[in-house]
This record gives sequence, structure tokens and C-alpha cells, in this order.
Amino acid sequence: MHVKDLFDLKGKTALVTGGGRGLGEQIAQSLAESGANIIVCSRKKEACEETALRLKNECGVETLGLACDVTDPEDIDHVVEQAIANFKTIDILVNNSGATWGAATLEMPLEAFQKVMNVNVIGTFLMSQKVGELMVKQNSGKIINIASVAGLGGADPRFMETVGYNSSKGAVITLTKDLAVKWGAHNIQVNALAPGFFSTKMSKGVLEKGGDFILDRTPLGRFGSEEDLKGAALFLSSKASDYVTGDVLVVDGGMHASC
Repeated sequence: MHVKDLFDLKGKTALVTGGGRGLGEQIAQSLAESGANIIVCSRKKEACEETALRLKNECGVETLGLACDVTDPEDIDHVVEQAIANFKTIDILVNNSGATWGAATLEMPLEAFQKVMNVNVIGTFLMSQKVGELMVKQNSGKIINIASVAGLGGADPRFMETVGYNSSKGAVITLTKDLAVKWGAHNIQVNALAPGFFSTKMSKGVLEKGGDFILDRTPLGRFGSEEDLKGAALFLSSKASDYVTGDVLVVDGGMHASC
């Protein structure tokens, strides 16, 4: 097989949660450009519909934009049912929906900590469980969980007071490894992307508070761009990564190596 064919997603269908904006939209763009049909879902249906229409027009693939709260099993059931009705199957799942909450650790409200864990961990598990059932039956699939460099260890409070978010992303990494072990026999590869600091709506507060601190510790000397996650996401979604599972691919400009 030619190396270009290893990255070709024509005929595949990808479901990207939180795909209407930010990193999810960037990932959806990458997979659409490589030929995959795209389903984007989030609580903001209008943003997903706009992104889906744009990808359809720009990339010539079939798309669908749906509303979904990933902590609600009924919403998840509806999304998967619509995916099967329109595309027959789901070949790639990107669990990108996420939440955060900034507060000093001693002041973190319990309900805020629980909200972040519910979206980032339970939502990732519920969507993986539902789509994983389909992938087990078809004996193939790619699952990519969006973790974070914040889940690799403790974060300096001078720039990041988000204990719930950091804890949740550490849990996502362990969940990724466990699902990879559980489902490897079914030819399902489960990996995680751990982005560093990208200029998104979710990271705005952190970058305003600690942007200089972060850049000073990033060997490449910049934040992530609108292109920097596309190649990594495509790799983990394609045949090029068929022998890679249970791994965490860090995309952070080298920040984790310098700490």
C-alpha cells in the first residue's frame, strides 16, 4: 500500500463531539479534507450545523450537525441512531467535548468539579461505550480521546488553577489505555491526543493570565495554531496508526519536555 493511501479516509465516517468550534472543528476539518464523512455534535446545535454545512461545501463530503449533551445517554443514543441511519456505520470517534472551571483548589465548588468530571470523563465513557458496541460488531474502529497536557501531571498554579479539569484529563488518559486493552482483540485502536495551549474560547482565561509564563516554557515559542492538531488527528484516525493503541500523542510545542 502506498503511503498516501494509509492516510486516505474516503468512505469512512467520523463522529466528532464538540465539533462545532475550537479544536473539535479543526479535527473535523482535517478528517473531512482526507475524505471522511463527518458528523459533528455538541449542545450548540446551530454551531454544529454551520460547521457541517461548511465542510460539505468545502470538502465535498457528506455531513451532519446534531445536538448532543454527552452526559445524557438518550442524546447519545439519538446521535448514534442518526449516524447509522445516514451513514450505516461509525468508523472513527473523536471524544472532544469538554468543560473546565477556574478556581483555587481550596475554593473549587463541588458542583463545578462534578460538572467538569461529568462532561470530560463520564461523557467520554458513555459515548465510547455506545459507539464501541457498534465497532465491536464490525470488528474495526478508531477512537481518539482528547486529553490535555494538563492531565500529564500537576499544573503550576501561577498560570492554571483548574484542578477539576486537570484531574479529568488524567482520568481520560487512563480510560484511553484501559479501553485500548479491552477492545484490542476487536481491532479497535483507542488513543489520546494531549494538546498543549491553543488559542480557543476555553483556554482564553488561562492564556490571558499566564500566556507569557507558558510561552517561556514552550521550546517552539508559540501557542498551537489552527493547523497544528490536524496531522496528529489524521494519523490516529487512519490506517497509518493501525499498530498504535493505548498511546498518548502530545502536541504542545515541546512544553512537556521542558518541565
